[in-house]
Amino acid sequence: MTPEKANFTGDMHGGYLLQFLDEVAYTCAVRYCGHYVVTLSVDHVLFKQPIHVGELVTCYANINYVGRTSMEIGMKVTAENLETHNIRHTNSCYFTMVAIDDHKKPTAVKPLEIKTNLDRRRHEEAVMRKEMARTFAEEHKRRKTLLKSQFEK
Repeated sequence: MTPEKANFTGDMHGGYLLQFLDEVAYTCAVRYCGHYVVTLSVDHVLFKQPIHVGELVTCYANINYVGRTSMEIGMKVTAENLETHNIRHTNSCYFTMVAIDDHKKPTAVKPLEIKTNLDRRRHEEAVMRKEMARTFAEEHKRRKTLLKSQFEK
């Protein structure tokens, strides 16, 4: 992490980290599906620990779930103190990327092959996150409609 990416406390600026993670998610998704992709959502961003100037930042990305046109990319960020070799898990998050064709329309991607127990766990947790997001969206819509109807009386 270099000084120009620091915030007022001398640690990596969260906005810069999010931009970096978006680029990593893009690369991971394009390598998987072979299409240009766009970011649909950024979920469960957890800033566990700060990343300090001078630390080596490493991002691990994995395709956890594939829908018809979308992919969930799970990411883990670590920071290594190059003098002590201490490595810390600093951030985790999930990006949903959508594959698009030459006309910028969503396009199908190949199904996800689940090969290991770790792949299976990641996939099952991604399905749970997707279901929770759907439930939340439905409840939000219901409450919004209810609130709107109360004001129209």
